[in-house]
Amino acid sequence: MSRLPGIGKKTALRLVLHLVKENENRTTALTQALQKLRTNIRFCKTCHNICDEDECNICKSHRRDRALVCVVEEGKDVMAIENTAQYAGIYHVLGGIISPVNGIGPEELKIESLIRRVSTSNGEIREVILALSPTMEGDTTAFYIHKKLKDFPIRVTSIARGVPVGGELEYADEITLGRSITGRTLFN
Repeated sequence: MSRLPGIGKKTALRLVLHLVKENENRTTALTQALQKLRTNIRFCKTCHNICDEDECNICKSHRRDRALVCVVEEGKDVMAIENTAQYAGIYHVLGGIISPVNGIGPEELKIESLIRRVSTSNGEIREVILALSPTMEGDTTAFYIHKKLKDFPIRVTSIARGVPVGGELEYADEITLGRSITGRTLFN
C-alpha cells in the first residue's frame, strides 16, 4: 500500500488495518474492482488517454473541434482541463515528459504518434497547444515537439503561465513573474 503515490507508511498501515476489520464482502468487492480496473482499462488508440474502449469518448465525439489538439503529459491533465469546461478540442497524451535524469527520452513518449496525427490530418489540425508542466523537463519536451512540428503548416502554441488567482506577487518565483510580464494580455 505504501508504494501507491501519496500514501506514506502510516497511512498504508491505517488502510490495511481498516481493510482487515472490514466485512469480507466489501474487501472482496474492492479486490474485484481493482481486478476489473486492470483488465478493462486501456489507452485510446488515437490520443492515448485512459479509456475502457479502443477509442475514448473525446476522440469519438463529433462535437469536438478537431482543428485543435492539446498535448498533455498524462490522462489526469485531460481531466483537469475538461473540468474547466473551457476547451472544446481534442487531446494527445504523451505518457510523461522528457527527463534524462529519469532515463526518459523522446522515444519512450507518444511524440511520434503526435507527428503522425498531424502529418496524416490532411490539414484538419490547425493548432497544437502544448499544455505541459512549467518545469525544465516540460519546457524541454515542448521545445522538442515544437522542433518536430516546425515544417507543418500549423500553429504551435502553449498555455499561458502566470501568477495564480489568489497568489501574491512577492511569493511568485522570478521565472513565473517574468513570463507573466512578457506574456501579458489586454485587460478586459
